[in-house]
Amino acid sequence: MRTTVDIPDAIYRQLKAQAAHEGTSAKKLILRGVEKVLTENCRKPKGKRIKFPIVPFERTGLIRIDNARIYDIISFP
Repeated sequence: MRTTVDIPDAIYRQLKAQAAHEGTSAKKLILRGVEKVLTENCRKPKGKRIKFPIVPFERTGLIRIDNARIYDIISFP
């Protein structure tokens, strides 16, 4: 697919110099950058990490708890 992108002159000169330094084309360098951004976005976690224990408790062992108490302890969106 073809697209048009306006690149400021100073950045384009840097792009061409970097491509020449690596022995590649500006197009390949741009595509490598786009692929890098897309793969980094796929690796990001989708949500908030959960820290255990979810329900704090002073002692180890069996916890007798009901839904009302869970809703009091944990904030739900």
